[in-house]
Amino acid sequence: MSSLVQSSSLERLHHVEKRIVRVLELAGAVMEELGNSQGPRGDAVVAHCREFMLYMKEIQTTLREEIKSACEYRPFEMCDYSARIANEICCKKLEYVIEKMDAMQLNIEPSTNEV
Repeated sequence: MSSLVQSSSLERLHHVEKRIVRVLELAGAVMEELGNSQGPRGDAVVAHCREFMLYMKEIQTTLREEIKSACEYRPFEMCDYSARIANEICCKKLEYVIEKMDAMQLNIEPSTNEV
């Protein structure tokens, strides 16, 4: 794998990390709105939820692409066992993250439809 491809992949994952932070900020903003003593502003909640879902879809797409790319690339075929296993474990961890994010999305969709 060339350093350009690695750099690009790392940049995409860094972008995903920033999006995850933004998603958490949006979730916090919705919680603040719901806890507002005057009642939540529906338009703000809807806007935050819409942005949340857009970012979630973007994160999922990027992670899927990165997992697929990592699984197709076999840099350790001629190397020792531990390096290959470490690579496989990383792929499984990313698959687990996507699975949990899919579950989060399924839990969030009904609440965004109600608002």
